[in-house]
Amino acid sequence: MTVKIFYQDSYLTQIDAVVSQVDGDWLAFDQTIFYPEGGGQPGDTGILLHEELSLVIVDTQKGVGLDSIRHQLGNTDHGLVVGDRVQLQLDWERRYRHMRMHSCLHLLGSLIPVPVTGGSVGEHKGRLDFDVGEYVLDKERLTTDLNTLIAAGIPVSFEEISDAQLDANPDLIRTMSVQPPRGSGTIRMIRMSDVDYQPCGGTHINNTAEIGPVSVRKIENKGKRNRRVHLVFDEVG
Repeated sequence: MTVKIFYQDSYLTQIDAVVSQVDGDWLAFDQTIFYPEGGGQPGDTGILLHEELSLVIVDTQKGVGLDSIRHQLGNTDHGLVVGDRVQLQLDWERRYRHMRMHSCLHLLGSLIPVPVTGGSVGEHKGRLDFDVGEYVLDKERLTTDLNTLIAAGIPVSFEEISDAQLDANPDLIRTMSVQPPRGSGTIRMIRMSDVDYQPCGGTHINNTAEIGPVSVRKIENKGKRNRRVHLVFDEVG
C-alpha cells in the first residue's frame, strides 16, 4: 500500500519516504506525493535523492492493487533496496500546470451540457471530447465564458460519497470513457461551488483564479456527433 499524500496536500513538493518494493527500474514507497497516470492526467516526474545518489523519476503509474503506486527511474543501475530511506522531489512546475489544466477542463465541461467522451490533460494544452448531438459549440463564446469562470475565483474542494450514493445518482458521472474507481467503499468528488460536482481522482488547484487566462484554440470534428475542444494557456501563445 502506498499512502497518497498528494490527496492530503497537492501542493507539497518534497517528502521523505521508504522503499517498499523494487522491480528493476520501478520502485514503490510507503508514501508518495507523485500522482500516477490516470483519468487523462499524466504521471508525475521528478527527482529521488538517497545519500550521494540523485536519480530521475521519469514516470509514475498505478501498480497492482487499488492502493499501489510505482515510480519509474531513468535507469536500473540504482542499487536501491527495500527499506532504504529516500527523499522524493516533485517536478513542481510541470505538476502545477497539470493541476491548472485539469481544473480548467472541469470548467469547460460545465459550460457544455452534453456527455464527455474523452479527454487529455497536458502541460500546456488540454482537450475534451463531447457527444454533442444537435448542440452547437462556439469557440469565442466558450473562451469568454471560461475566462469569466476562471476570474471569478471559485474555490475548489473535495468530498466523498459512497458507491451506493453514486449508483443512485448516475448523472454525476460526466465522463463516459473514464469510470470512477470503486472498491474502497468511497468515491472522491470534486466540487467547484455550484459550477461543477463530479467524481475525479486527479490533482487540482485550490481556486480557479490560479488557472490564469486560457483560449479555446480550436473545435475539431471527430465524427458525426463527436467534437473535440482544444484548450491552451494564453501564456503559451
